[in-house]
Amino acid sequence: HARFAHLFSRSEIRVQLPQYLRGLMARVERKNSWQMAEAVGDQTPDRMQRFLYRTDWDADAARDILQQIVIEEFGDQDGIGIVDETGFIKKGDRSVGVKRQYSGTAGKVENCQVGTFLSYATPKGHVFLDRRLYLPHEWCDDPERRAQAKVPEDILFRTKPQQALAMLEHAWEQGVPMRWVTGDEMYGDAPDLRDAVIAHHRLYVLAVSRNTPVWTERPALEAPQKPRTGRPRTRTRLVEGAVKATTVQAVTLTWPESRWQRFAIADGEKGPRMYDWARQRVIESREGLPGPEAWLLVRRSISDPTEVAYYLS
Repeated sequence: HARFAHLFSRSEIRVQLPQYLRGLMARVERKNSWQMAEAVGDQTPDRMQRFLYRTDWDADAARDILQQIVIEEFGDQDGIGIVDETGFIKKGDRSVGVKRQYSGTAGKVENCQVGTFLSYATPKGHVFLDRRLYLPHEWCDDPERRAQAKVPEDILFRTKPQQALAMLEHAWEQGVPMRWVTGDEMYGDAPDLRDAVIAHHRLYVLAVSRNTPVWTERPALEAPQKPRTGRPRTRTRLVEGAVKATTVQAVTLTWPESRWQRFAIADGEKGPRMYDWARQRVIESREGLPGPEAWLLVRRSISDPTEVAYYLS
């Protein structure tokens, strides 16, 4: 606690901080002020409530200290950064960023807030690194609602992949050793995020949608040309008759059964979790033109071969 103490200006607040954390970890049914206070031996919840509702402290500064602890205790050069989001179900409409939107927690559209998170996995454990609260367009474009909820004026709309990249770049600036980045389709379907990971000299395995366009061989291009008459063409295009891009799902359907290999990915309650895996080099399609080369990695369920996940790496 001493490493975080300077974030709290008053001595009684510094004493209450570990009490609050002990309350969070206590085995009580509901983590409200009354029950946490009782769990740590306080007669009333007054001190716990003052700590929660009146204490001014810098959460981002605490995040930076936490990341330094993660580097010391869990850091590994082959570490994996994991980007993901989760929903927090709400009843009303005043919580910042709340709206009817998809919640992974509920598995359906619900009235909720959504947070974007960065965690970190190494052989030493899986730990938290950073967070962002997703603020939908409706909130960003409503000054009155922002003012009522005290949303700072400098908070602008950011997509979840943009929030993920901001958290990754901050962790890298902090010195968190990380070789890989992974995440689901929300992040894999964002080419800018994939490109940024490579630009920062890291690698990725990111899930993508089954209709992601790719080529199995790089098509020929035709450079811009100035015609004898008419307007000049300024954009590169595919040569006439070139093969159009296909989808990652269509590529997979052409594979012979001999291409698949069976691997375990983890231990489950009933033994190793086994899947069939296959891969092929592909060329990404960017706005209808060939982009960078990548691995298409595909995971297929053994019990249900129609259950397939697609990844670019």
